[in-house]
Amino acid sequence: MKNNPHRSIIIWLLAGCFLIYAMVVIGGITRLTHSGLSMVEWNPIIGSLPPMTDADWQIPFEKYKQSPEYQIINNQFSLEEFKSIYWWEYIHRLLGRTIGVIFILPFLYFLIKKKFDKSLLKKMYVLLLLGAFQGVLGWFMVKSGLQKEPHVSHYRLAAHLISAFTVFGFTFWYAMDLLFSKDVEGNAALKNIRKLSVIMFVLIILQIIYGAFVAGLKAGLFYNTYPTMGGELMPATVSAFDTFWENCLENPAGIQFLHRNIAIVVAGMVLFVWWKSRKMVLNELQKKATNFMLGVVTVQFILGVVTLLYAVPVTLGVLHQTGAFFLYAAALFFIHSLRKTN
Repeated sequence: MKNNPHRSIIIWLLAGCFLIYAMVVIGGITRLTHSGLSMVEWNPIIGSLPPMTDADWQIPFEKYKQSPEYQIINNQFSLEEFKSIYWWEYIHRLLGRTIGVIFILPFLYFLIKKKFDKSLLKKMYVLLLLGAFQGVLGWFMVKSGLQKEPHVSHYRLAAHLISAFTVFGFTFWYAMDLLFSKDVEGNAALKNIRKLSVIMFVLIILQIIYGAFVAGLKAGLFYNTYPTMGGELMPATVSAFDTFWENCLENPAGIQFLHRNIAIVVAGMVLFVWWKSRKMVLNELQKKATNFMLGVVTVQFILGVVTLLYAVPVTLGVLHQTGAFFLYAAALFFIHSLRKTN
């Protein structure tokens, strides 16, 4: 990378990847500490400074008192208790603004200095649009919890999370494009493993979506046993709703059941891809990629079980979400390594 003509752009993109990862982690903490509905207004510019004095704090606190969360759940909250949840949501939003600034200013600099060719400039516009959409989607999610019910829609939560992963994925992929520039020669075995890796990646995304569903519906707070659910492999509550799709998309027990079992499928698929890769002649980058991916899915599976057994404490919940992020990144890295050599 030292002699790479795109070195500064690569560093910029990878810095963006790290900040998006941090954003996902802080978002997980915000959700697990029930802080996400503490800020009832979205002020992208003037909302950058936090309250400074007790009088300043009373303003957002009084607005929070008008929200369903305060009136139904937290109506005994003191100002100090309000501050404890406000800060996490504030940090989450501030980091989002920071990511925007760190993208826009270097982007303008590189644009003025003509560091982008036509193809790369189009990719940067894609990142700009994805980032803007992510910010709007975040407020759209929060807004769903400021109506009649004091909780966000699990569909909007999943959309917001997948949007963040998507922004990271595109940013990481574009950085890897600049880092690894030579195409691998195609052959039948390589094409087969590429197809398998894409299927694996789709399964990982599906599992992340169901993880968001579990979080949104608080489905990890019951059936805290493994491998059974309360002593049964499939309790009656899994199919308690009227239709198949309601049980898959609305029923907390059904969603937890699917999240458990998709995890097994994902782990098995990663192991299968790793095993198939062992039979191929791989370069060093590809070997490292497949080994890292297998290691991450193993840790993530164990984290998932432990998080469930302890009924999703904040630390384990954040670590489990972090594991999902690293598995997603590892799978992207592996897929990319199959089409690049150095």
